[in-house]
Amino acid sequence: MLEDCLEARFEFTGCKIALICDGQILTILRDDKENIPWPNMLELPGGGCEGDESPFECVTREVYEELGIHLTEDCLCWSKVYPSILYEGRQSVFMVGQLSQDQFDSITFGDKGQAYKLMSIEGFLNSKQAVPQLQGRLRDYLETRNDLYNRNNDTK
Repeated sequence: MLEDCLEARFEFTGCKIALICDGQILTILRDDKENIPWPNMLELPGGGCEGDESPFECVTREVYEELGIHLTEDCLCWSKVYPSILYEGRQSVFMVGQLSQDQFDSITFGDKGQAYKLMSIEGFLNSKQAVPQLQGRLRDYLETRNDLYNRNNDTK
């Protein structure tokens, strides 16, 4: 599944990525404008697909535009295709990756959003200010990770 998001070309609307740094998640506070979805709410980096990008190319470009961070393929640890949040009948991609403290310290915040911060994963999952669909996708990842951990320990 992860390999499909690195190179595959298929129709999707965009990508979001949960970047985890020392057990915390990088969040962005969306602009407070009435004409955008989820104004003044916490979201994750990413955005819409341009041209014939692969999901990884899309998320890499978006993360660079929003935060000045260069992602590499080896930072990714999980991805899954979901129904698009904004466009009925279309697909989007959710990824999870690792972010180093050096990468976080070198962020150059772009012009989309009001602020960025690291917060506890539990804090993001329980926040009434976070985009609910992104909370659900992060929960999917955490459940998958726990299932794999439990299966590995059951075979020992």
